[in-house]
Amino acid sequence: MAEIETQSDLLSYTNALLTWVSGRGRILIVVHDNPDPDSLASAMALRHLFAVRLNREAVIAFSGMIGRSENLAMATLLQIPLTPFPLIDFKAFPVICLLDTQPGTGNNSLPPDVRADIVIDHHPMRDGSATCRWVDIRPNYGTTATILYEYLKVQGVSVGTKLATALFYAIKSETQDLGREATRPDREAYLVLFPLANKTLLNSITRPNLPREYFVALHSALEHAILYGKVLVASLDGVQFPEVVSELADLLVRLEGTDTVLCLGHYSNELVLSIRTTSEGINAGELIRKLVEGIGTAGGHGMMAGGKIDDVPLGRVAELETVLTRRFLAELGVTDPPLALVP
Repeated sequence: MAEIETQSDLLSYTNALLTWVSGRGRILIVVHDNPDPDSLASAMALRHLFAVRLNREAVIAFSGMIGRSENLAMATLLQIPLTPFPLIDFKAFPVICLLDTQPGTGNNSLPPDVRADIVIDHHPMRDGSATCRWVDIRPNYGTTATILYEYLKVQGVSVGTKLATALFYAIKSETQDLGREATRPDREAYLVLFPLANKTLLNSITRPNLPREYFVALHSALEHAILYGKVLVASLDGVQFPEVVSELADLLVRLEGTDTVLCLGHYSNELVLSIRTTSEGINAGELIRKLVEGIGTAGGHGMMAGGKIDDVPLGRVAELETVLTRRFLAELGVTDPPLALVP
C-alpha cells in the first residue's frame, strides 16, 4: 500500500503509476455494483487522467443498474461512458483498476480469478487488496473522488466543467455537503470545484423527477418501520432498484429522536441492507459486517454502510429479516419494546 503523506509523495506515486500503465495495453476501470456518484465521478476522473497524460482511452465497466434518480441523471447529463459487465472480455485488458471498492468486498462483480492492478478507495483496507500492484486506500478521506481530484491536481491536469460538476456532486452527496465524515482534503476539493461546476446541471442532478417506484418504496418503509427507542428498523419488501434501500435509510435517520437505522429490501433474489447512524459511538461498517457474518457480504465506515445476502427467495425474506433485526438490536444492546412508526 502506498505511503502518501505529502504532495511530493503523491507526485512520485502518480508518476510511477502512469509510467507503469503506459507500458501496457488496454485499460479497464471497474466501479462497484449499482454505482453511486462517488464511484462514477472517480472513474470519470481517472479516465480523464489517462487520456490527458498518456493519450489512452480507458473503458469504465459496471454491473447491476443505476436506479436512483439522481445517479441516473448524473450519468446521463454528464455523459459518463459506461459499459455493462456482460460486454467485457477481461482478458483483453492488461490494466484493471478498481475504484471506490476493493477485491472481495462483495459489492463489485470483478471475477475472483481476475486480479485488480490498481485499487483506489476511501473505505477501510481489506485483505484482498494487499496483493494488488498499486494500492491507494485512505479511510480518513470522505470520498474516493477527493483522492482522484488530488491526482489530477498534482499532475497539472485541468478539470473541465462536466468533470468538475461530477467531482463536486460526488463530494456533496457522499458527505452530505461536508456534514458527514468529511475531512480537510474533502473540504478543500469541494471549495475549489464548486465555482467550476455547472450550476444548471447540478440542479438537474440534485432535484430530478422521481419515479412512482420511489414513493411505493417510501410507503412500504413508513408502513413497516419499527422503533426500538433510538433505533429504527424498516422493511421495504420488494424494491424495483437496490439503491432505494440506502436512499430511504438516509431519509429515516433524520427522524427526530432516532440515531441509527437499518433498512432492508428484497431485490432480484438478494436481501439488500443499509445502515445509517448519527451516533459517534457506533461504527456502521463494523456493525453491518457483524450482522451478515456467515451469511452475506458487507462494508462501510463510520456513519454509513451497506451489504447484501445472495440467493434469498421471497419465502425466506421474513425469516432472515427477523434474524438480522435480532442481531442488530443485540449488537447495539437495545432492549426497548417495539413501537410502530405509523400506528
